[in-house]
Amino acid sequence: MSQPAAFNRPYRANEIHFRFVTCIMPMPKLTPHISRRTIIQGIGALGATAFHAPFVHAAEEPAAANIQFTLDRPIDAIAAPFVLAASRGLYRAENLNVALQVATGSKDTITRVAAGTTDIAVADFNALIRYRADPDSLPIRAAFVLLNRAPYAVVARKSRGVISLGSLEGRLLGVAEGDLAIRLWPALARRNGINASAVKLEKISPAVREPMLSAGQVDAVTGFSYLSAVNLRDRGIPADDLAVFRFAEFGCPAYGLAVIVNPKFAAARPDAVRRFVRAVTEGVRLTIRQPDKAIDEVMTQMDGGARDLELARLKIAIGDNIVTDDVKRNGLGGIDPARFDASLEAIAEDFTLRKRPGAADVFDTAFLPDVGDRTISL
Repeated sequence: MSQPAAFNRPYRANEIHFRFVTCIMPMPKLTPHISRRTIIQGIGALGATAFHAPFVHAAEEPAAANIQFTLDRPIDAIAAPFVLAASRGLYRAENLNVALQVATGSKDTITRVAAGTTDIAVADFNALIRYRADPDSLPIRAAFVLLNRAPYAVVARKSRGVISLGSLEGRLLGVAEGDLAIRLWPALARRNGINASAVKLEKISPAVREPMLSAGQVDAVTGFSYLSAVNLRDRGIPADDLAVFRFAEFGCPAYGLAVIVNPKFAAARPDAVRRFVRAVTEGVRLTIRQPDKAIDEVMTQMDGGARDLELARLKIAIGDNIVTDDVKRNGLGGIDPARFDASLEAIAEDFTLRKRPGAADVFDTAFLPDVGDRTISL
């Protein structure tokens, strides 16, 4: 039994290696007269698993590639597609050795990609837009959008008098340091006829966001819907006392988390990027089809955490942020140029765009699989 090279070398600082045992089976030598159907059946006969990798290539095996990949936060439910890509052999099927690192947010992952200390990373798409709006920025682009709708939300207590988005006027809104949702709050407020200046903002530490709302020290908080709302229920706040105002439901056009690529790596190893995106795309599809089993895999990689909470988190993200109407029509991973332009307008209400990036400046369609390989069946 052997392990990919990325799992055999010594640990690096801030690097996590997936704890998976893989079995490499000898494959029979294929001859030209064997049909594709026979090949696929033969591979299936090697052993069934709860998940399977559909990317069977009868052509010559691609060159092996080592990839440094960085998440924006420690592994949790939202990392399920990447966990499955490793545990279910999707990276291995693409001849990729992927070493995982963990950063401290989108600003950190963008910085690492720009510095070349990681090849591929996860970052908030809107944070990437702000970065690319600097004329001196490197040409970093996204290759795949994981969350088709941003998870930005205001989470409030009804018992504190917040029963609608408009009722935030005169209330105290807790905003954690580094929070991404608040950056699009001015555009959302204007769009919905809310006097943003009448909403009192209190800067708080991310560590006390849910505790302060739970204790009634603030009336509402900004954050991600699948994080704060689930965390608050875990703190004993009744579900019927929580009001979750998802920005997307109030007209916010923003995309969410995306896979971004170092430009030098993309130029030097475009096929490796393409294969990585293929593996992740299938990881997303597997996650959508069987979230319970996906969470089982995630729990093996988490330090602590409760399965029921992570499963709830994942199901919220799938329903609200991944499987959207756009994705049902157009498949996973891509963006719509008109919607991109609308998101730029929203960003510009809170941020000066020194250079207005176009969709092609921020997103590279060259690495997406064919539409047929990105569609989902529910």
